[in-house]
Amino acid sequence: MRHSLCQILAAVLLAMVLASTSRASAQTAPVELRILAINDFHGYLQPPQGGIRIADPDDKSNRIAVAAGGAEHMATAVRQLRQNSKNNIFVAAGDLIGASPFLSAMFHDEPTIESLDMMGLAVASVGNHEFDEGKEELLRMQNGGCHAIDGCQGPHPFQGAKFRYLAASTFEKSTGKTLFPPYAIREFDGIPIAFIGLTLKGTPKLVAPTGVADLEFRDEADTVNALVPELKARGVEAIVVLIHEGGFPSGDYNECPDISGPIVDIVRKLDKAIDLVVSGHTHQAYICEIDGRLVTSADKYSTVVTAIDLKLDPATRDVISVRADNVIVRTEAFAKDPEQTALLEAYDRLAAPIASRPAGSITETLSRMPNEAGESVLGDIVADAQLAATRLEANGGAVIAFTNPGGVRGDIPKKESGMVTYADVFASQPFRNQLVTLTLTGMQIRNMLEQQWLDPKRPRILQVSKGFSYAWDGARPIGDRVAADSLTLNGQRIDPATGYRVTVNSFLAVGGDGFTVFMEGSAPLVGVYDVDALYLYFKANSPIAPATGNRIVRLN
Repeated sequence: MRHSLCQILAAVLLAMVLASTSRASAQTAPVELRILAINDFHGYLQPPQGGIRIADPDDKSNRIAVAAGGAEHMATAVRQLRQNSKNNIFVAAGDLIGASPFLSAMFHDEPTIESLDMMGLAVASVGNHEFDEGKEELLRMQNGGCHAIDGCQGPHPFQGAKFRYLAASTFEKSTGKTLFPPYAIREFDGIPIAFIGLTLKGTPKLVAPTGVADLEFRDEADTVNALVPELKARGVEAIVVLIHEGGFPSGDYNECPDISGPIVDIVRKLDKAIDLVVSGHTHQAYICEIDGRLVTSADKYSTVVTAIDLKLDPATRDVISVRADNVIVRTEAFAKDPEQTALLEAYDRLAAPIASRPAGSITETLSRMPNEAGESVLGDIVADAQLAATRLEANGGAVIAFTNPGGVRGDIPKKESGMVTYADVFASQPFRNQLVTLTLTGMQIRNMLEQQWLDPKRPRILQVSKGFSYAWDGARPIGDRVAADSLTLNGQRIDPATGYRVTVNSFLAVGGDGFTVFMEGSAPLVGVYDVDALYLYFKANSPIAPATGNRIVRLN
């Protein structure tokens, strides 16, 4: 049967209309993007002891430990979570390195950078721990090359990070420019998205001041808001903030009841153009809505990857919707990635002989958790070890040692054998700070102790060596909490005018954590590394048992 010319033309026109409609529908369909996010990796290439603690499904009032984490398992999780998404990107919110276990720290975190590169990390904000070894060492992490002191130690040359560090609020005083680019723009199906990277403003109080002396850390929200007009001028409507600052919720890993902390006020100050905030620093896992914006955090130590799904409007190029899910990197659910295994084995072949050296033994787990007064079992032992290492120095041995609680990074857990290795010791003292012995008067010691409450919301109670004790009263005004007549050394009252040789780590010696009184000390003498002092203490005093803390007394 022959078709008339009119029928043929009608069929062609119909096909054209249908094709045009199909194209228009495709152009207006939302563009989907999956963002995978982590924070506070801290060089945990191997699963952390204890995994992650979550609410017991059968009893919400109880929490259970789930084996999770490690680079081998996380790499598989990232690959599986991105495999069905045409558009995807892997990002991080700081503290990828620093305060790391032995396998990473032994090589100044080079294996961690390489591991994350292999996973396809694209951009990361800079955290405070990225500055643990100072600005120049962080630049080496980005650009590659050998360590300034230890040289090239790894199984192959270190090429630096393929991913891009971002630091919008971190400025070099000498140039007025940001240390790293403030943001990165990535396009997905023609739609640009900006990722702004931020370091917390309080970083100088958390790292050795000498390592960041040439840097200025500006207000996080003000920095972001100032960048919004610039990004909009570049045609960017979808904006994601990667910030190394966080909050404290009371719920489970995918919840957000009653969140508090710095992130709340920061998000409320942000320009409404900000669509999503990926946070960190507080080592919490949460999915929150704050001031109409989604705010996420992925716990710590590689135990969680946050899967964030965005829908973008092709017409407005802005975010239509966003939802997130914190996925636990269960070691039983995600198989080991062979490339990661090969990387870890290459480094472990060099590190294992040192890591496995026996240090001594313990009768029970040595915990870093403080009691009500701020004293911990492991903190006492670390302070005792530092005193023992400097007590007999020729130019005036120490009589007191103080160490900061943030420098005691992990418990020393009891294994079945009770044995403790160098790697176990290193895990609790990973910063490799040298010990410094200096002279302070009794009055300076009291003034220094008052500095423990410079941040009333987050006091930093120093750990003290055996023989020294004092009492503090939380009901008294800040600046007058230490009872003057309570300071004693071996049962004798501390004399305000007498000079005492005091040992601290090099972080405290230069005013770290705000303890600027240590900078007033005279006749400084540099000694061994803190981790080596603890190792030698174990060798000389094992087996070591936890003791009841009574060096620091809290009155109220």
